[in-house]
Amino acid sequence: MRFLHTSLTVRDLERSLQFYTGFLGLEFERRRPIPENRAEIAFVRDPASGARIELTCWADRTELVPGDQLDHLAFETPDLDETIARAHRAGVRVAKEPYRLAGGSGRIAFLLDPDDVWIELIERPGPPG
Repeated sequence: MRFLHTSLTVRDLERSLQFYTGFLGLEFERRRPIPENRAEIAFVRDPASGARIELTCWADRTELVPGDQLDHLAFETPDLDETIARAHRAGVRVAKEPYRLAGGSGRIAFLLDPDDVWIELIERPGPPG
């Protein structure tokens, strides 16, 4: 597997984009709505390290309790079905079985770590990377 990004829940996507690109100097990559989740996401990238942050703004969430900001960590896997099968065999909690988002080219699934942090697994068409 390969680590892809960290997702943060934000209250105001415009304000957060301005902070991460304007103040911190990260580069804007892309932005898109996720209608089935009533959310919008935007990716920013550190040009020096390549590290990415996904900023997630949920339409139904205007207040955040401290600790709510970390949404998930994302990893790319070449074979999502095998990774999920391995998770089941190992007793790892699978929060969402593999599925596709509308407009997405790959499949995703979610695991929970021992402290309930969401781990997104992404399988893209074609070779990893």
